[in-house]
Amino acid sequence: MSGRSALRVALGAVALVAIVLIVVLTRHVEHPAAVPTATERDKAQIARGAYLARAGDCVSCHTGRGSPPYSGGLALKTPFGTFYPPNITPDNETGLGQWSADDFWTALHEGRSRNGDLLYPAFPYDSYTLVTREDADAIFAFLKSLPAVNAPRRAHALEFPYNERQLLIGWRTLYFKPLEFKQDMSKNGEWNRGAYLVQGLGHCSGCHSERNALGAIDPQNPVSGGVLPTTNWYAPALTSNPETGLGSWSVDDIAALLKSGVSHRAAIYGPMAEVVVNSLQYLSDEDVRSIAVYLKTEGGTISGKQEDFMTESEITDLMQLGAKIYDTRCKTCHGAEGAGQPPAYPPLAGNGSVVTRTAINPIRLVLHGGFPPSTTDNPRPYGMPPFAYSLSEREMASVVTYIRRSWGNQASAVAPGDVEKARTLDPE
Repeated sequence: MSGRSALRVALGAVALVAIVLIVVLTRHVEHPAAVPTATERDKAQIARGAYLARAGDCVSCHTGRGSPPYSGGLALKTPFGTFYPPNITPDNETGLGQWSADDFWTALHEGRSRNGDLLYPAFPYDSYTLVTREDADAIFAFLKSLPAVNAPRRAHALEFPYNERQLLIGWRTLYFKPLEFKQDMSKNGEWNRGAYLVQGLGHCSGCHSERNALGAIDPQNPVSGGVLPTTNWYAPALTSNPETGLGSWSVDDIAALLKSGVSHRAAIYGPMAEVVVNSLQYLSDEDVRSIAVYLKTEGGTISGKQEDFMTESEITDLMQLGAKIYDTRCKTCHGAEGAGQPPAYPPLAGNGSVVTRTAINPIRLVLHGGFPPSTTDNPRPYGMPPFAYSLSEREMASVVTYIRRSWGNQASAVAPGDVEKARTLDPE
């Protein structure tokens, strides 16, 4: 072979090797291209944070009437005075613009502000302390992505001595310590996810629990029901108790109520309707079901034994009058036997919210009427008319007594004075 031919063969071999290398390298380059870029990761984290902020219902407390979302300004009334949740948009002067992810984590996990101030537990860090660092970072990334709104914070209007922030040291010593959510390895992943959402982000005990004189929740009975003193509603028990809790409910009925605001067992009214509108209806079916699965196993005792403070004769008179009013005013929708026409018209027989230890919820509904929340799954809810101006207080007490003591319901009677008190406390 001539030198020239040998050169051609050598060059051809080199070219062939080069082609093979290009093909091989090209194939290997496909894998790194599938790895999300920093921007894609940021977008994914922000989207996840938006979902988690929904789960925590952050917008409800951090948005005043007519204000941009998350810009603060809502007046949150409590027995200790009025709190004004802050602006949590990324404004540098009045919001979270100068906060770091570490600062935000410290607020959720330890209940301390960026400058080290102890936060009042109106911000439910006693629940948020269970939120994972990963979830906290995602929520913070979402909040930092919001349009910045310059909205100066209003100072809390608290009564003495609750306006002395240093007293929180004592409160925290008694009732708070930072925790981490620990999975129960004897339960499956669905149950643990529900526990995490209920105990942590969902902070359900914030409403569905009795509080002591200092506003602390009984850790042994976190969702056993409680009166919301400044709103005049009762948040019913979420325990597995079969009479006044969810023990006799199916997982599907609980999930439907949380997701849509109505189910075959009951309908949601009052402050909980806002939670469904702003939060629960946006959760995945899997997360809502996990909450229902967890609540079906949540134990606890129902506080406050129901007792009647009227004579049997007085109760009999109320029941007789209530039966007549029910027959003419209520039977068409709720049925002669209280079975209702669910989900449009909820049943009254076996309805836990009807037989709670306080009758404030059914009294309020008879007084003022109401609608369940309008949700994607139930966009046009059926409502109940008000009777405050067509029935006397005795008549309203009678019909509420009747539904609380009929069709197997066993709850205390309602006196006309109870209706008068409810009207005074809530004159809307």
